[in-house]
Amino acid sequence: VQFISSASDILSTPVPPALLVLIGTASGFETQMDWLSQLEPFTSRSCPEATKAVLSNILSRISHSVSEDVDGGNSTEHWFFQENGKSGSLRVVLCVLPKTESLSRHNCIAQPHAITAFVKKYASEKVPTLVTLLFDSEQMKSHRQSCFAAGCAVSRVGGERYSRKNGSDPATKSVDEKNTDHLSVLFSGPSLDDEYLKRLSLTAEGIQLTCRLVDAPCSELNTDAFVAEALGQVKELKHVESKVIRGADLEAQGFGGIYGVGKAAEHPPALVILSYNPTSATQKGVVMVGKGIVYDTGGLSIKTKEGMPGMKRDMGGAAAILGAFIAIVKSQSTSRFPLHAILCLAENSVSPIATRPDDIHVLYSGKSCEINNTDAEGRLVLADGASYAVKHLNPSVIIDMATLTGAQGVATGKYFGALYCNNESLEKVAVQAGLDSGDLVHGLPYAPEFFRPEFKSAVADMKNSVKNRANAQVSCAGQFIGNHLGSFEKEGKWLHIDMAYPSYTSADERATGFGVALLHKITMQIDADTQ
Repeated sequence: VQFISSASDILSTPVPPALLVLIGTASGFETQMDWLSQLEPFTSRSCPEATKAVLSNILSRISHSVSEDVDGGNSTEHWFFQENGKSGSLRVVLCVLPKTESLSRHNCIAQPHAITAFVKKYASEKVPTLVTLLFDSEQMKSHRQSCFAAGCAVSRVGGERYSRKNGSDPATKSVDEKNTDHLSVLFSGPSLDDEYLKRLSLTAEGIQLTCRLVDAPCSELNTDAFVAEALGQVKELKHVESKVIRGADLEAQGFGGIYGVGKAAEHPPALVILSYNPTSATQKGVVMVGKGIVYDTGGLSIKTKEGMPGMKRDMGGAAAILGAFIAIVKSQSTSRFPLHAILCLAENSVSPIATRPDDIHVLYSGKSCEINNTDAEGRLVLADGASYAVKHLNPSVIIDMATLTGAQGVATGKYFGALYCNNESLEKVAVQAGLDSGDLVHGLPYAPEFFRPEFKSAVADMKNSVKNRANAQVSCAGQFIGNHLGSFEKEGKWLHIDMAYPSYTSADERATGFGVALLHKITMQIDADTQ
């Protein structure tokens, strides 16, 4: 995705767009009609009469149909052809978003989910497309936030998406094919500085990387391939160091959670630690820990034939943290503290050496865990990753992200990630970051005293799955990780994000890149708060 500051930037390209997608509220179109005049050279390339008045006339035919009862908005498309039989045409699509005043307080004012749906409906990866976003007066009050969320929304469609259709092989695509921008984005209103557009562009790249990884099958993105991808992505980044602990070394060093989950698979489990140490850092670090289960069969507590397909996505947390880490480092969005990304990679498979229910593992925290459900594996790898952060990385903040529970969809749905947080101010930062980025999140009860008893074991420090599945499962799953933080759970700041359902869209079974923009905004705010 290419973000541009004026229509002239794209008119000068060798292949001008053949598709113009205009997205905004009805009042946004009305208030920005004067601004639309800068698109006149673009539209007149195909039809001299397609001026501001023509666009206004088209708009009037659809805007009246958008009321507070039409949550998804409305759209129409028109074709314009060259005069005198000249070749070439222009396809113009007008997409009217729901009225801003009809939005609820928990939704993002830029309406990113509706924007993504419109772009996904009309844009094609083969057709050069210009998406123009027209903001109304309310959106203009928070112009920079609206642009960030809207730009991220468009990027969830564009970029190099994973595909094996029609003989396509992602590994053999040429550099030119991978770097071709078919989708350009233009914002109405005040111009955005180069630094802002760069940060947005890098966030979009992180989203698209995450989407590509989450959509890839485990036959290609096994743990070894994920390690190679992560190391390859960061090898040229300045002030970044990497460390990998893999296979038998995990067992030898006491990572009983990750090793126990991944030991049955052909490709060994791995812990990847990426550390960014800016020269100006003076504060304690921020650590992001991601669940990277490249495939989850459920282990010996095996999933059903309906429940197993799609489990290639169970590494969505680690993929989002990798995408966010790269975007943050490249854009230099943080400077006051070290930033670390820990990827907890394993395949939860079945073999003669697979972990059994009733087995006991000693995790990196030193605490023992009786396994009563091998399909509750994500919390085991995250507990090891978070424990490593506490022991070795001197954090002030730990953020873990995971496609952890099916209960998350019940608790907060397919648009909102669920938060379990020990610090009220950090939770507020995360919620606001969700509104600013379009990666919406919502807090759940944090009450360890109610949830720790669910893991009581007669023979170990705890079990790995709850006794009562009706007792706030999402909070309980988060609390299991908290059980391995030691004194940091009370003395430090810890945020657990469960994003099982927002990580993909069920309608087209595609990844959304959820979490990249959210983490970028959270870390930027933490950096600002350390001044």
